[in-house]
Amino acid sequence: MTTPETPNGVVHRNIKAPQSEEISGPAAGTRNNMSDEDLRQWQKHAQRVKEKVLEQVQVQLSDLLDQALTETVESFTQTQATFNGKTTSKSAPRSQRTDDGKVFVARPSLLDELFEINHIRTIYHMFIAVLLMFGLSTLAVDYIDQGRIVLEFDLLFFAFGKLGAVVWAWAVMFLYTLLVPYLTLVIWGSLYHTCPSKLGLSLGTGLILSAVQTYVLGLFPIFVVVQYQLPPASRFIVILEQIRFLMKSYSFIRETGPVIMRNTPKEGESPRFPSLSSYLYFLFCPTLIYRESYPRNTHIRWKYVGITTGMIFGCLFYAYFILVRLCVPVFTPETKQPFSKRTMVLAVFHSILPGIMLLLLCFFAFLHCWLNLFGELLRFADRMFYKDWWNSTSFANYYRTWNVVVHDWLYQYGYRDFLWLSKKKFRTAAMLSVFIVSAVVHEYALAMGFGFFYPVLFFLFGIFGVVFNFAMNDKRQSPVYNVLMWASLFLGQGVQVCLYSQEWYAQIHCPRTENSFWEMVTPRSWSCSYQR
Repeated sequence: MTTPETPNGVVHRNIKAPQSEEISGPAAGTRNNMSDEDLRQWQKHAQRVKEKVLEQVQVQLSDLLDQALTETVESFTQTQATFNGKTTSKSAPRSQRTDDGKVFVARPSLLDELFEINHIRTIYHMFIAVLLMFGLSTLAVDYIDQGRIVLEFDLLFFAFGKLGAVVWAWAVMFLYTLLVPYLTLVIWGSLYHTCPSKLGLSLGTGLILSAVQTYVLGLFPIFVVVQYQLPPASRFIVILEQIRFLMKSYSFIRETGPVIMRNTPKEGESPRFPSLSSYLYFLFCPTLIYRESYPRNTHIRWKYVGITTGMIFGCLFYAYFILVRLCVPVFTPETKQPFSKRTMVLAVFHSILPGIMLLLLCFFAFLHCWLNLFGELLRFADRMFYKDWWNSTSFANYYRTWNVVVHDWLYQYGYRDFLWLSKKKFRTAAMLSVFIVSAVVHEYALAMGFGFFYPVLFFLFGIFGVVFNFAMNDKRQSPVYNVLMWASLFLGQGVQVCLYSQEWYAQIHCPRTENSFWEMVTPRSWSCSYQR
């Protein structure tokens, strides 16, 4: 008998099927593993792309909303005057309608918004932890060296000594700034429209006020600082308040004077002047640009006031621990290290950490905490005292965003007025003039605060800062330039802390032998031979 043959196709399937399973089984597993790994990689990549896109969209949306809000307010202020309730025509010339200057808008500070993000708030918590470590290390060293816990804070008490002289000096400057410029404006404004020689009246009033300003707000604070030999922090309080009162009184005269000149009163009516209460509010609110009214909040957040006050005191203790733990042990003469180029270079690089920490503390304590504290107490709603300067890729942007309060004043009354006088022909000269004025004022504050003249900041800011401003301009957008900016800040702060600390001890151990001009302006650390 013959066995029936199986069809070729069926035999082929029966034979090949097991082989196929044996071969394809491991391959299929490998393909599945590769597919799972690719899927995970793709999910991670998609998540990173999503985070970047959301971050970019958030930043761009925030910028667009700020720009739209500012343009809306500007368009409103262009059609309605904010002084004395008078309106201007929509058909007024463009130069008049766009010359209102800074527009105040209700908005929170940037760090207040960023602290709502957990990741950013964690960085804030890290700084608090470092402060705790400074405190614990100080307590441990005191206990090991003296066998007991010492909480004297002698450096703080020394720095803020003679506060009585500071208080009465501030009171004199405040009362003068409140009454004299305001009464001068009222008297001048009452006579301006009826006086036959308006130019002579204005020049005479301006000269008299300038002379009085020079004596009261110019020479009087210097006399108090020198005569009473105030310690450093007390010196800085008097000098910085002197500068603030000068800038505020100038803004008040500069903003209200032209309005009085333009608005001729009707026959039988007296000129309209800003109220004394609005000027008093301006003297305390955290801005240097005068307006008769500002956007105001509806209530005071007392919890915010308490937290901000605590942060200010925390910054003071932070600065104290940085000086005591990181600066004094390096620059005190008791270290007995002979001066050389090696020790100089090492001192500069050792000063980078305390220098940059002091810079961040000054920014956070003053530009964020101090100004927000007064803004909250006065219900001042525009809290844009700074911008995201830490993201700057150019020094031009850094100078604009580091201190918006002072930048607005310099731009309004320095840069714009220079362009107006030069008919917008010398923009570079206007920028350089603003840099020089700012550098001189900064150096003046440091010289009076420390009690000696050592123009380190002037050269770093007025010379190198100008070069970096043009070399690293707004066209530089690469993150590499942000790294370069931070590296420059690190090195600059290290140089300042190192040289000012050396000069401080040189002034103590090698005092002046005469009071000649060159003796006072020549740094003592150049010739002092005491061993560090």
